[in-house]
Amino acid sequence: MRRWTALPVALVLVGLGAAVTPAAAVTGTAATAAACESGWGSLDRKGAARTDDYRSMTGIRTGTQPCFDRMVVDVPGSSPATPVAYWIDYRDSPIGTTTDDRRIPVAGGKVLNIVIGAHTTDAGWNPTYPLRTGEKLPGLDFTGYPTFVEARGGGTHAGETQIGLGVRARLPYRVFQLDNRLVIDVAHTWGSTG
Repeated sequence: MRRWTALPVALVLVGLGAAVTPAAAVTGTAATAAACESGWGSLDRKGAARTDDYRSMTGIRTGTQPCFDRMVVDVPGSSPATPVAYWIDYRDSPIGTTTDDRRIPVAGGKVLNIVIGAHTTDAGWNPTYPLRTGEKLPGLDFTGYPTFVEARGGGTHAGETQIGLGVRARLPYRVFQLDNRLVIDVAHTWGSTG
């Protein structure tokens, strides 16, 4: 019975581009927590400088693993060689928006303020992602997530899109670029063995 419980989670995580070992999928959180790497730290992160290339974000999806919760932002045309710009830091709620003087409350003990150098429209101003300032991000449900609590749009302005990701507490996180996507992992704990 345990395998059936773990199998859907493993399939979702593989779909997010995460490597899930069969042992991790079968043994569950308790057995793998001791092996979690969480020495990532919680200081501000800044990626490559913004370019003049018109970048659009087309989707956001999330998943949870034994050691961390993951957010994946789809930005077609980006890659490790041609990364999308980003700035990420911890804030208290409510967060200020990039578009105006509004303050947006985001549930959670802390908020990761995420600014990505990409539009929510294509070059012809056709919507590519339905982010609305102050509203919850569409299609995301964090029920059962150990770390993620809520995600709200902070607006889009001058080629930058802001997201407020509410998390349980100020926890270690990492950011990296894959082909066509930016990945943000937030650890479940501060514990580390590596």
